[in-house]
Amino acid sequence: MRNSHAILNSEAAKPLPALVLLFGWLLLAAPASAEIEMVAAPTDRGPVYHWWPKLVIPAGWHHDRNFSFYYSLNAIAPEGVSFDDAHTVMYAKAMYKPREPQVKSLEMFIDHDQKTIRAKAQGLEIHETTPLATADGKRLRSFTFIPTREGNWERVAYGEEGDFYLIFTISARSHEEYQAASPAFERLIGDYREQRAAQGSDAPDAR
Repeated sequence: MRNSHAILNSEAAKPLPALVLLFGWLLLAAPASAEIEMVAAPTDRGPVYHWWPKLVIPAGWHHDRNFSFYYSLNAIAPEGVSFDDAHTVMYAKAMYKPREPQVKSLEMFIDHDQKTIRAKAQGLEIHETTPLATADGKRLRSFTFIPTREGNWERVAYGEEGDFYLIFTISARSHEEYQAASPAFERLIGDYREQRAAQGSDAPDAR
């Protein structure tokens, strides 16, 4: 799913470090103000750090760890298919505010993000739509990204927590696939909370 929103608006994809595949990943302490996972991937040049929102994965979907490292986001694909091969994907990205010093507010972040995407994806219509509520009751501004020529059908929700701006995205190759997966995307955001309570043995798995 290489032509989707947050991937177009990210730095060049990084090769998967071989040591990540061999030794897995190390979960470090995340900021107390947000449910953000910080992950250190060991490489032959030292650790490479990634962070992304911690999510409860909807039924029928899975966290794709390899492509999460590759794109530096929480990559989610339908069961039985990889993130890069799937016709429909969901993902969540956390942008560390000190790395974007020129951006002073969530509104500025949204405006900058959408201007960058428009410059890279011609013939794209962006419309604000119904906000999506998180488990904390926060209402995230939500936008549809509709191709007028070729491209993916997408919905993007923006949030802000502590030292991070958050982007949640569903991206599909067709309108029909987008509609079919939209309820799962709404559940994904509906289950997200800033600080999750301690999980019991029956709590859903979060990635």
